Amino acid sequence: MLDLKFIRNNPDLVRQAIINKNEKADLDEVLALDEKRRKLQFDFDSLKAKQNQVSGEIAQQKKNKQDASDLIAQMGSVAEQIKQINNDLAVVETELEDKLLRLPNVPHPDVPVGKDESFNRVVREWGHKPRFSFTPKDHLDIATQNGMLDMQRGAKLSGSGFPVFTGLGARLERALINYMLAFQVQRNGYEEVLVPHIVNRKTMTGTGQLPKLEIDMYHIEEEDLFLIPTAEVPVTNLYADEILPLSKLPIKLVSYTPCFRREAGSYGKETRGLQRVHQFNKVEMVRFTTPKYPMLFWKK
Repeated sequence: MLDLKFIRNNPDLVRQAIINKNEKADLDEVLALDEKRRKLQFDFDSLKAKQNQVSGEIAQQKKNKQDASDLIAQMGSVAEQIKQINNDLAVVETELEDKLLRLPNVPHPDVPVGKDESFNRVVREWGHKPRFSFTPKDHLDIATQNGMLDMQRGAKLSGSGFPVFTGLGARLERALINYMLAFQVQRNGYEEVLVPHIVNRKTMTGTGQLPKLEIDMYHIEEEDLFLIPTAEVPVTNLYADEILPLSKLPIKLVSYTPCFRREAGSYGKETRGLQRVHQFNKVEMVRFTTPKYPMLFWKK
């Protein structure tokens, strides 16, 4: 979430970021709500200060055996005003937080601006692209004909986008998970963590999935919980609301989880095979660090 002070001081920069990222957030509405919140907060603080002052005067008058009924009546009216302003403030703060969560981060100036991935630039390439003397088969055809994948029975069990790995495919999936976990733990010094696959709304909000992407998440309504779309969500939130001392950084964590995504906003995109499925396995790396630590993921 962008800091409100940053937004106030850089409205043009934030507004351009909204345009560049093809978002629909309304910055003017955010600024108006912020102004309204600050005015309500000022009125609340002023009335509370007056209430505290007059309460002291009432106490003094009672101590001196004086009639304080007028001041008491006056404070009754002030208390009602404070209550109403406090209620209004809560409503505005809730609305403002929701609007702030929908504002995009400001991209780096080097990031290309465009409406889709076709505007991306290739920064560098590694290795050589293979050339074949034949027409390569699709990964789905190869996996199916070798008994590694069964999309039809997965659809029978759960619907489209839920693959069933079979035989060598199941063993390969498990081997790759074990290999990546062992590699990061043994070679790169990551600590393995096994995290819950279901998280609460606060956790999903902490990594930016909510509120914007809620339609793409699998939601358990009874408890207001969500199936995780990636291990990044629970792992990143492990230290939420905590202050980590610099002496403990960097903290390097690696975790395997199944991941669940409805992909409700991807209608019409490529869905054949394993390109866009609703359940998949992933090994995720998360590092809690500062900019001065180099991001080296492997050793030569």
